[in-house]
Amino acid sequence: MYLSTLLRRTILTTTLTLSLAPTAARAQENPTPLILSVQDAPVPFTGSDGNTHLAYELWMLNFSSGDIAVQKLEILADGKILQTLDAPAIATRLQPAGLRDSTGTLAKSTQALLFLHITLPAGTAVPHHLTHRITTFIAAAPPAFQHLTLTGGDTAPDHQPIAILHPPLAGNNYISADSCCDSTRHMRAALAVNNHVWLAQRYAVDWEQLDSQDRIYSGPREDLESYTIFGKPALAVADATVVSVIDGLPEQTPGKYPEAISLDQADGNAVILRLDDPRLHGHVFALYAHLQPGSLRVHSGDKVHPGQVLGLVGNTGNSLAPHLHFQLMSEPSSLASNGLPYAIDSFEVTAQIPSTEVFDEAEAKGTPVPQHALATPQPLEKSLPLDQLIVSFPEAQKAPAPR
Repeated sequence: MYLSTLLRRTILTTTLTLSLAPTAARAQENPTPLILSVQDAPVPFTGSDGNTHLAYELWMLNFSSGDIAVQKLEILADGKILQTLDAPAIATRLQPAGLRDSTGTLAKSTQALLFLHITLPAGTAVPHHLTHRITTFIAAAPPAFQHLTLTGGDTAPDHQPIAILHPPLAGNNYISADSCCDSTRHMRAALAVNNHVWLAQRYAVDWEQLDSQDRIYSGPREDLESYTIFGKPALAVADATVVSVIDGLPEQTPGKYPEAISLDQADGNAVILRLDDPRLHGHVFALYAHLQPGSLRVHSGDKVHPGQVLGLVGNTGNSLAPHLHFQLMSEPSSLASNGLPYAIDSFEVTAQIPSTEVFDEAEAKGTPVPQHALATPQPLEKSLPLDQLIVSFPEAQKAPAPR
């Protein structure tokens, strides 16, 4: 009896000791009024500048009853500081959920996306692990705890295969408008669809074209025929299968966005291809949007080949001026999908437009687009044309008829 009682006391004492002692061994519990996460890991790709790029979004949730000012962000790569953003830089990149205006302060009980872009010089190894250290001022905290540094949003770059594409157009003087990686119209077009937030346009490009006088159009702005790119053939970028076709939507009047366009008509007349490259495992899709009504030459289920004409560039759907909207994505939907980077197998860069604002002004006025011409055209292979470049594509070769 004595031994039994002693044994029970010994077990009880040991249990209490183990219950109390782990306080020091447990992970430290810190308040995190600003919760950080990364939904889509960045996919490294090569840009037309020869560098490696990673573009992604850091989600921030203000789980407090007061505003949080984001004062500094340090991106840590494998434990070392890779990039730092100060408060003014953050204020141009932090976009509250559902809004398109940026801010440096996250309002109480709200969520926002911080749009990030890392450039690694050519030959630099891609980090294995990324995390984020943020310096904040938290209005709702007691004075001694208002200045808080938080770390989170762990992610690892996704080394999925990059699609190598033929050009979607042929000829000269094309502008890679609103391309990666710091433009705002496509890169920040977060959209909530089917209970999920998607960025299908993360790497989208609006291809426009200059005439011999460096103008986007010559003649009345409202006349479709004034635009250099209007009616140019949109070409298949790879061996692919047509998964959807929209046709029959009317042309819009250039110079103003149409009103009351529904989501299902935003792309206008459009084609979606599933790329048949076995490296991609059938999970990469290409969208061609805003095509001319009646110009589409393919149907769902058709097999197409590089350089094959799919339709003609128009101004249908949610479009301000004739252009070809092109993007790659993870699902056969232009909205409910994750935008993917890619590379074009061969093209030349002939000039750089200083900024989107300069381009927009020239387009609005119908004046020549200011540009910095290269001394000689720069031939490039297997890279993604970055924003506001003037690009030449090889002339299209005659493609086989659909099978």
